[in-house]
Amino acid sequence: MVGIGGFVGAIARFALGSYIGNRFGSRFPYGTFVINISGSFLIGFVLTMLAQRFDLSPNWRYLIPIGFIGAYTTFSTFEYETLRTVQDGQIPMAFANVSLSVIVGFAAVWLGVVAGRAL
Repeated sequence: MVGIGGFVGAIARFALGSYIGNRFGSRFPYGTFVINISGSFLIGFVLTMLAQRFDLSPNWRYLIPIGFIGAYTTFSTFEYETLRTVQDGQIPMAFANVSLSVIVGFAAVWLGVVAGRAL
């Protein structure tokens, strides 16, 4: 289940990251940022729905949050892109990437939990 979810999540990450990168450029790592924020929302939403709304097999926890969302989110890519930004001398951009990713990511997880509880 983890492998199946991971396969789909990795493909989704690549496709969305490529699309956003091509559309908005590479000055700021927009693709990674969008993926991390949407993944934060998804994990809050999905885990809340699985815990509070559905009585499903534990396999769904392996498939969706661990497999799909785990492969979809890009923390290691986020860290690498931030390092490259620092190495390129763009310290304010690196700080913006870290700050926004952490703050907006936390808000996205919280909103996912709220949305999951509301349904």
